[in-house]
Amino acid sequence: MFEALTERLGGVFDKLTGRGALSEADVDAALREVRVALLEADVALPVVKDFIAKVRVEAVGENVIKAVKPGQQVIKIVYDALVDTLGGDGAPEGLRIAGEPPNVIMMAGLQGSGKTTTTAKLALRLSKTEKKRVLMASLDTRRPAAMEQLATLGKSIGVDVLAIVAGQTPQEISKRALATARVSGHDVLILDTAGRTTLDDEMMDEAASIAQIAKPGEVLLVADSLTGQDAVETAKRFHARLPLTGLVLTRVDGDGRGGAALSMRAVTGLPIKFLGAGERPDALEPFDARRVAGRILGQGDIVGLVEKAVENVDRAEAEQMAKKLAKGRFDFDDMEKQLGQVLQIGGLKGVMGMLPGVQKVKSQISDASLDDKQLHRQIAIIRSMTKAERSKPDLLNGKRRARIAKGSGVEVAEVNRLIKMHRNMADMAKAMGKGKMPFGMPGMGGGGMPSPEALKQLGSGKSLPGLNPQSGLPGLPGGLPGLPGSNKKS
Repeated sequence: MFEALTERLGGVFDKLTGRGALSEADVDAALREVRVALLEADVALPVVKDFIAKVRVEAVGENVIKAVKPGQQVIKIVYDALVDTLGGDGAPEGLRIAGEPPNVIMMAGLQGSGKTTTTAKLALRLSKTEKKRVLMASLDTRRPAAMEQLATLGKSIGVDVLAIVAGQTPQEISKRALATARVSGHDVLILDTAGRTTLDDEMMDEAASIAQIAKPGEVLLVADSLTGQDAVETAKRFHARLPLTGLVLTRVDGDGRGGAALSMRAVTGLPIKFLGAGERPDALEPFDARRVAGRILGQGDIVGLVEKAVENVDRAEAEQMAKKLAKGRFDFDDMEKQLGQVLQIGGLKGVMGMLPGVQKVKSQISDASLDDKQLHRQIAIIRSMTKAERSKPDLLNGKRRARIAKGSGVEVAEVNRLIKMHRNMADMAKAMGKGKMPFGMPGMGGGGMPSPEALKQLGSGKSLPGLNPQSGLPGLPGGLPGLPGSNKKS
């Protein structure tokens, strides 16, 4: 998300930071380019005007003109304005689920916006992260198989779904869901309402009546970010009829512009609470204005990356890996686990999107054709090895390499590259075991999970000393396999 905007703004700020002093004319020229960049990103015109006016007032002040590094001062001003536009500098606004159970969350939105999938993602997040007992109920009696879809999703993620009773109206289903949630002791009830391809009075009347029956603490509008300003208009019209409390933007991984996200808060006054990025059940992340502004300006989101790692990497397994690394041991089984961890926390694209400065090496990454298929191929190569070969890579002579290549459906050259990459990583592990290479973040032990102290520092928003985005992710000695800066030739 924001890929095009990040690239354009990066070019503007590179010009500013390369100058020793800035005149008012320099700032105006830069802001003209920022204005064009925002409009190309499909940000609403009134939002762009307010944004540029706000930045200009600060950017032409005495503090910037007399600053030692005025270019960086302007970047900081733009960052602050982005944070303010996206929702402010405060902590992300959480869900209102602290009242008397069952706490009701109502999902609204147009058909095709990803409402049902988002309902399941939110239920999984609440049950896994918040340790809440969740019941989902589909009120969509019109779309074919809508109820069956939610039932299937509930089964796959291990969350309860209200039983389907044919012939009931959405209002009747709402009442039954409330009664079931109370009797069964569920903490949260999520109501997945029906959508339409376009807004109409019948749909809005139905949604309003459901809200009166269920009295939800949260009414979340699910909007497709790919629709751009149409999503903003949809939010305005829904909010006029429903007591919306927040927004969820879906398919942000496919939206290179990001105009909807930048316009939503300013136009509707509603907070964006979650972003949906991908089809995986866990591909739902809380919206944090500071982190998103950092991503737009190419600063990455290391905090979010570590949080994903903490959620998806097994702590006991990570500690066992750290002990092995401390002894300088690293075999192909360890490498397979680490490749799997990268896929768990979002794959190469997801991880790289959170690393600072990646936008500047985007062309090299594109030329290297780095994607998750490469990780899957590498895992396939490792799984084509015998148990003895995985634990003793020295056994891999030419004949064995040819057999592994045939078994995994790749060329021998690719097997050779993987073996060389493993050798580099094993050498790093040995050096780490001798205390010569302090990889990663403080408290990570070169491959273990973050210590409580490190996590506290991350949560405070402070920078982490010694952080090198190419040499430290939880459980990954020397960076990400196959990425520039860790194993350039692999």
